[in-house]
Amino acid sequence: MIIGCCGAGKSTLATRLHEILDLPLIHLDQHYHLPEWREPSKEEWEQIATDLASGDQWIIDGNYGGTMDIRIPRADLILFMDYPTHSCISRIIKRTWKYHGKVRPDMAPGCPERFDWEFLHYTATFRMTKRAGILDRLK
Repeated sequence: MIIGCCGAGKSTLATRLHEILDLPLIHLDQHYHLPEWREPSKEEWEQIATDLASGDQWIIDGNYGGTMDIRIPRADLILFMDYPTHSCISRIIKRTWKYHGKVRPDMAPGCPERFDWEFLHYTATFRMTKRAGILDRLK
């Protein structure tokens, strides 16, 4: 299970581990987002996350705090990619530039990369608002 701030490199690491270990790869973003960036209901998402984590082997990348408790007990290893905020924002800007208007390989169909101030704000405040809670869960 690979978690961390947006732009930390979760999907890149997950893909590399998949290539090396030949384990099933699950990018949560591909299963969460519906076309045009729509979102499933909380109940639908919990069922999807439960189904995804029910396999005997997997590499799952993505946070989605509301379903972390479904995945944590099933994970043999949890990697928390805890990078400085400026590194994550820099990577997000780089990938937005690279994929703008196109769907990234780790993203759901119908969700082209776009510049999003709300997403950048979430990333900029991630360490202040989410980090402590993640560390508590990992204890």
